[in-house]
Parts: sequence; C-alpha cells; structure tokens
Amino acid sequence: MKLLMVFDFDHTVVDDNSDTWVIRSLPGQKLPDSVKSTYRKGCWTEFMGRVMNYIGEQNVSLDRVRGVMETIPFTAGMKDLLKFISAHDNTDCVVISDSNTIFIDWILNASGLRAAVDQVFTNPATVNESGYMEVQHHHSHDCERCPVNLCKRKVLELYLSDQLKRGVEYQQIFYVGDGGNDLCPTSCLRGCDVVMPRKGYTLEKLLTRQGRQQEDVSLRAKVVAWSTGTEILEELKKSLQS
Repeated sequence: MKLLMVFDFDHTVVDDNSDTWVIRSLPGQKLPDSVKSTYRKGCWTEFMGRVMNYIGEQNVSLDRVRGVMETIPFTAGMKDLLKFISAHDNTDCVVISDSNTIFIDWILNASGLRAAVDQVFTNPATVNESGYMEVQHHHSHDCERCPVNLCKRKVLELYLSDQLKRGVEYQQIFYVGDGGNDLCPTSCLRGCDVVMPRKGYTLEKLLTRQGRQQEDVSLRAKVVAWSTGTEILEELKKSLQS
C-alpha cells in the first residue's frame, strides 16, 4: 500500500502560469492585440499554439524561451516538499496539468526535481520543422465540466486503473491544486483521501460554495486548504506517521 500525491502545476508547483510566463521571452514582453484577440473561451491550447507561433516568427530562439521558462518561481516550500516525496519510496507523485510537456520538463529539469515526479500528464508539445513549438490536446473526452483538451478526472481514473493492474493500490491520495479544472477530479476521491485547494484561489472558492449549498454529494474526501508547500508537507508527514 502506498500514498499518491497528485499535483496541478501552474499556481501550484510553480507560483505563476507557465503559459503566460513564456511571453517574457519576447523583446517587448507582451503580445500584440492581434494575437490576444484570437483567444476563445475553452480553447486555450489552440491559443497557445498561436502564441508560440508568434514567438517563433519574432525570431526568438528556443534556447531563449527555455532560459526564460527556467526562471519561473516555485511556490514557497514546494521544492522541499518534492525533495521529501522523492526520498520516500512509498509515495508516488504525478502531475496533471493544462500546460505542456516541454515547459514542465524544462522547469523541473532546471530545478533538479524531475526525478521527484513519476509521471506528467499534460498537453504534448513538439518542435516543428521551422523550429517553432507546437502544442496539441492531451486527449479527447466527453466531460461537459472540463476544457475540451483535458479532463483531469479521466486522467486520474485511468492512472489509478493502470496502477491497479500493476498491483499498485493507494492507501491514500492527496490531490493538490488551485484552479477550476481541478474540481472535476475531486469527485473520484474517496473518504480516506485529501483534496488540498490553494487558499484564495478558484478551487477553494468552488469547494466552499458547494459546501454551503450542500450540492456536492460526490465529494467524499477531506478538504485541507494550503498556502505553502510546507503546509502540504506537514499533512503528508501526518499520514506517513499514522
């Protein structure tokens, strides 16, 4: 029996949005209105494809982009938390994010923390023949609550199913996130599990609202809000000692 830590990435592991942080690689550090105006609600991945295309058209090298991405700050206490997880064989760790594979790998590798994460589930990114970065949907799904490119509940359920086939069963799951797209996966957590929303962010507000309205019959997990990785680490240590 093991523990599983599930992390969102933007505004959770790192203390900003990796997709908007990349704009700092541009000479003027901002997008023109001609690009910003192309965003459509629910189609962020397609929008990021146009952003990366524009960055490439401005002759910004991938080395420059990588250098900028490697400066994104980690959330306070998160590095220590990931180092602790990495040192404990009975704790698995996955990231489920609406960022992309290249950004997350760059950031984790630069910090020396890539080995702390067993698997990353996010939108696949590649470099095309022109040297520009392209981003694709992680998968397709039929969940009406989630963005068209990613349902984190589906990802988590498939991961747990695959692990069970390998003989790995989790005694407890910690789900750590901040955003609206982190609400859906909380519905597949059990009473022994813990959902940890970041204080002051969308996920905490949604969970609080549902608790007041007593509509969330699907949420069985314990809710523990956090501000720093240190607080998450304290909760994890309590479970490991119990």
